[in-house]
Amino acid sequence: MEKTPEQRQSEKLFKKICRKLGTTMRDHTLIAEGDHVLVGLSGGKDSMIMLQALAERLAAVPFSFKLSAAHIEAKGIGYEIDRDRLTSFCKNLGIPLYYRSIEPDLEKDPSKAPCFICSWHRRKELFNLTRELNCNKLALGHHRNDALETLFLNMIYHGLLSSLPYSLEMFEGRVQLIRPMMDLDERMLEEYAGLNDLVKVEKSCPHEGRTRRESIAQLLKKIEKLHGPGPYNIFKSMNNISEEYLPVND
Repeated sequence: MEKTPEQRQSEKLFKKICRKLGTTMRDHTLIAEGDHVLVGLSGGKDSMIMLQALAERLAAVPFSFKLSAAHIEAKGIGYEIDRDRLTSFCKNLGIPLYYRSIEPDLEKDPSKAPCFICSWHRRKELFNLTRELNCNKLALGHHRNDALETLFLNMIYHGLLSSLPYSLEMFEGRVQLIRPMMDLDERMLEEYAGLNDLVKVEKSCPHEGRTRRESIAQLLKKIEKLHGPGPYNIFKSMNNISEEYLPVND
């Protein structure tokens, strides 16, 4: 049966995503022989596409590693996960999926945004699960836009020049946090998700869209209107620093 134009475009995009992810894996040595990688599966498009691409890489690379996936469900904040759909998604990829639940207290520290608190507790539970499953890598689905937003947030609100690294050793090297999607632009992921009906498998969180990060995302769109390659150039600048032309203190 002849493929539709949408199917051909989807396959073309997926190949691009896998190639870019594979290059990032290679250039930053994110996954090696014998690794057991736990993929943090939020239920959004980014982590679902990452899991698909990592499953493709698992079959393509000339070494063996193991993949597992986990979803941390946050209760009591007004969002629900479609467990059946998420479970079916992982089953079709042949990857085991683990569920855990948390109940973050969003009112405990009013100085911190609800999304920060929820994310921190989810991350903590993922690290606990890496120990339980004996995983030495934890993969998160952050992409280039996430890195740019984090850079601007830290500069504007904290006076700090830092962002999201490709990899980071945690707990004295017991587990390594990796971000295989860091070189991917979100628009490519959005297009692929639209062609494959990879909509969120969770009901939107009531706190979504009310954070500083959302404001920064709008700022980056304005920068792109000012100069198309601007956001990409900012991303590249993090690896192209001329310290002698910065007012740094000795």
